[in-house]
Amino acid sequence: MKEVIKGFRKIVYLSFPPEVSGRPVVCNLARRFDLSFNILKAEISPRQDGAMTLEISGLEEDFEKGINYLKENGVRITPVAQKIFRDDDACMHCGLCTAMCATGALYLDKATRRICFDVDKCSACGMCTRVCPVRAMTVDLDDNGGME
Repeated sequence: MKEVIKGFRKIVYLSFPPEVSGRPVVCNLARRFDLSFNILKAEISPRQDGAMTLEISGLEEDFEKGINYLKENGVRITPVAQKIFRDDDACMHCGLCTAMCATGALYLDKATRRICFDVDKCSACGMCTRVCPVRAMTVDLDDNGGME
């Protein structure tokens, strides 16, 4: 696999039906489309439904081909940006969430002393929702929509 300098990077949420969860469709992103991936979160239910938060990087053209491959194989793709929400009016900028944010999506702007949220870095892990005293951060775990 070739190294991509200044390549395309996106975090997506994948939903797998039972008939797909046992197949190596994610592995094929690397083998067939020269994409790198980092599994940020994965789970499989007792009914064999799968869910995975995945950071995919490579060339944008290869990313689009890989996403189409996943869709053709029954995987539902949702951008993480559609899974995580911040209520800016509720946030009191206490900073508790920044200590829990492993990706650096929540960080302190030193000039304004306010907490900023970069949704493109977010993995939708939900750690910020557990510590926010005013519940300004929410994660939608409902699988009703997909990336078109």
